[in-house]
Order: sequence, then C-alpha cells, then structure tokens
Amino acid sequence: MQRVIAVTALADGQLRIRFADGVEGHVDLRPMLGHGVFRALADPAVFAQVFVDPVTHTVAWPNGIDLCPDTLYDDVKAQRAA
Repeated sequence: MQRVIAVTALADGQLRIRFADGVEGHVDLRPMLGHGVFRALADPAVFAQVFVDPVTHTVAWPNGIDLCPDTLYDDVKAQRAA
C-alpha cells in the first residue's frame, strides 16, 4: 500500500500529492466533486481542508471522506508516463 506524505489543495478541484517513495504529482478530482459522497467537496472552503490522515496515510477531509492511496498513486504515475 502506498503512503501519502504530503497533500495540498490547488485551485479548481485539484490536489498536489507526494508519496513516501518520492513520486509526486497532481490529481484532478473535478469529475467527482458535487456527486454522491463527494458533494461537500465542491465547496472550495471544504476542499481546502484536505490533510494526510496520520493512521491510514492517505488523503482525507475532516468530514470523513478519504481516498485510496493506491488509486491516487496509479493516477499520478499514469500522468507522469503520458
């Protein structure tokens, strides 16, 4: 399982993520924002509250939403390969 060590909310529903092995890049969450459990993240003030969960080492928000670190890692790696 991949470990997220840093995350920053960027403008327009994107995140900058760094993993423990040094891989770093952007993840675009715009397609998910405003839908289902991700509805609250469409609010820029809520989206900006993103943090690295110290237990699961993934991207999370105070409202309980979190994202799978392995999926995020695959997304970042795919963008780097393109």
